[in-house]
Formats: sequence, structure tokens, C-alpha cells
Amino acid sequence: MSETPPPAPELFTWEFATDPYPAYAWLREHAPVHRTRLPSGVEAWLVTRYADARQALADQRLSKNPAHHAEPAHAKGKTGIPGERKAELMTHLLNIDPPDHTRLRRLVSKAFTPRRVAEFAPRVQELTDRLIDGFAQKGEADLIHEFAFPLPIYAICDLLGVPPEDQDDFRDWAGMMIRHGGGPRGGVARSVKKMRGYLLELIHRKRGDLGDDLISGLIRASDHGEHLTENEAAAMAFILLFAGFETTVNLIGNGTFALLRDPVQRGRLQESLAAGERGLLETGVEELLRYDGPVEMATWRFATEPLVIGGQAIAVGDPVLVVLAAANRDPERFEGPDVLDLSRRDSQHLGYGHGIHYCLGAPLARLEAQTALATLFTRLPDLRLAADPSDLRWRGGLIMRGLRTLPVEFDFGGRAQGIDEPSGS
Repeated sequence: MSETPPPAPELFTWEFATDPYPAYAWLREHAPVHRTRLPSGVEAWLVTRYADARQALADQRLSKNPAHHAEPAHAKGKTGIPGERKAELMTHLLNIDPPDHTRLRRLVSKAFTPRRVAEFAPRVQELTDRLIDGFAQKGEADLIHEFAFPLPIYAICDLLGVPPEDQDDFRDWAGMMIRHGGGPRGGVARSVKKMRGYLLELIHRKRGDLGDDLISGLIRASDHGEHLTENEAAAMAFILLFAGFETTVNLIGNGTFALLRDPVQRGRLQESLAAGERGLLETGVEELLRYDGPVEMATWRFATEPLVIGGQAIAVGDPVLVVLAAANRDPERFEGPDVLDLSRRDSQHLGYGHGIHYCLGAPLARLEAQTALATLFTRLPDLRLAADPSDLRWRGGLIMRGLRTLPVEFDFGGRAQGIDEPSGS
């Protein structure tokens, strides 16, 4: 007689948010394509195995447009971006399909080429050192609010062309959204309204004084017949700002947390950095993306025709959520998937997606994470957690996975002026 499988885990509880991986292991084994009711009341399919996830991410029968949802009355805020229910913010890369997706992605992709990202590296290092200088002498810090959050927000503001004197406003607005997600709180709605109004005003202002920033590039493209509307430009700037910073906040926060709980891997990284080598840092960031990445589930997809995923029939209009966190720990794809190994070479993770919707800003996020982790663990070599890991709380939500706070302490050794760039960088 076959053994009765253990009972299905309860999803979307606080316990699940703290450690979803046991539940995902159960789903991969017993219900790899699983229909469930989400906290919002919407029913959706969860895809948890690596092979099925990779197939679904590249399947153009799964549309990104919420208009294809079988129950549009319930399809609100589906990509997890706060305030996107506003129609004027809907036309962005996470909500559209080709050919509009192809057109808009082409306009923005020039800002994220390897050359442009490499040119931005000194600025990322400058921001990183400045933030560490701000708390280094205290001997303690909350690495989310004092480091992981402000670093990518200032970086993406620079990339977009937001003047320095306005960037603290963006930090406040973004902070409201990241703390409260897409809930119905008035503060979130006001922040989104202020951000959109500011972006529209900035687009008007830049038309008379174009620079080398991304918003100026969008304006130039529009002026040269690319048919980019003002709302599209504002929505594009909004999604790049939001998606371009929260993923990196979580990558730095989750990655630092994982390293602080694994002294062997953390020690290997510090020895490598001290020797001026960056190979382990580069493979390590990829491993951290796989092990406990910033995006738990890929943004929503909707079946435009009947299809089969993992042997499960999906009906037209059904929502599909690809669970990246589950796929990235699939033992059918990764050896020892629950073990952190910074030197893992075969790490074709899905942390930034797959297919035409692969994360556009991945090169910048990698640069920011590598710079942040290298600088943090070099300048503060005895960095340690200042709280029991079980006491830390994770932000709720379907799409992103990240800590609310990350309290640390360290013995300041007087090195508050930055570090030399490792040779060969």
C-alpha cells in the first residue's frame, strides 16, 4: 500500500512568510501545479517545479495583460505594484504583451547595457561608501532602512535623472509603498499620486533641458517618432523606479541575512575579497538569487487559450503565478538545493525570470548587490546579527520576499573612508 502523503501545508500565513520553503517542497512533490485561493480571494495556479516554471515563463499563450483575466472585477493590482490600479500607470512592461512590450522594452534597454552599467559602477561605489559612513561609527544599524533600501533608490533616481534635491522625496514615497504594499491605505495612494505628478512635471521640465539620463532618453525616443505617450513615459519611469529598487533592497537584505547565518560561506567570501579576487563574489550573488531571491513569485500571467502545464489543464482566463522561490530549490534541477554554496557554478536560476520578460535591470541589480556585499563585509568584517533570526519579520505579499528590518552590530575599526577597489575589477 502506498503511504498517505502528509497534509497539505497552509499557505500565506505569517509562518509561511517566515519560511515558505517547506511548503514549496510539499507542493513540488505532491501538487506541482496547484490551484489555490489567494488572500485577495482570487483563485490562481501556482507553478512550483523548475522545468514547468521555465516553460510557463516563456509561453506566449500566458499573457501579462490583466484584461485577459476571466474575472476582471477581481483583477486589481495584479503585478504587486502599489497604485497600479490607476489607469494612467497601467501601461508598463509588466502589464503588456508584444508588440507594445517589444517597443517599450527597446526604448529602455539602452540604459541597461553592460557598458552603461559599467560606467555607473563608480557612482554605486560612492553611494555605498557614503551610506556605510553614515552608520559605521555607531557600532549598530538596521541594514534594511540604513543601507539596503536607500542604496538602490538613490541609484535608480540617478539613472532616471531625478535631481539630487528631489531624491529624498522619492525615498519617502517609495518607503511608504514598500512598507504597506498595494493595500488600501490612504498614504500609499497619496504617495503614488505624488510620484506620478512629479514624474509628469519632470518630463515637462526635461523637454527643455535634455541630459544623458533615462527620462531624457524616453523623451528623445518619443520626439523621434517612437510614439511614446506622456502617460507611457510616466508609467515607464514609475515601474523602473519601483521594480528597480525593491528587488535590489531584498537581494541585498536577504543575501546579507543568509551570509550572517552561514559563517563558513561568509568567511570564504571575505577571504576571497581580501585576496583581491571577485570570482566568488560574482558566483555568490547568483547563488543568493537562487537560494533566497528577492522575487518570490513572477508577476501575474493569464491564459489566452487552453494549455497544459505540468500535466495540469489550464483554462482560458485562468491566472498563473510562477513560484520562482520554489523552482529555484527544485532538487530535480539543483544538487543540494537547500544548501548555500557561493561557488555553485551551474546556477541557471530563475531569480530574474526567463523569456521576453526577463528582468531588464538585472545587470544594474547585480552591480549594486556585488558592490554592497563586497564593501559591507570588507569594511565591517565582524558584522553580526543583533537579533534572533526567528524574531525577524518578513513583509507580506505575493510577489516580493524581503525582511522588514535587519538589525546588526559590529566593532568599528576606524575605517570610515571607503576601501580601495579590488584589483581586476
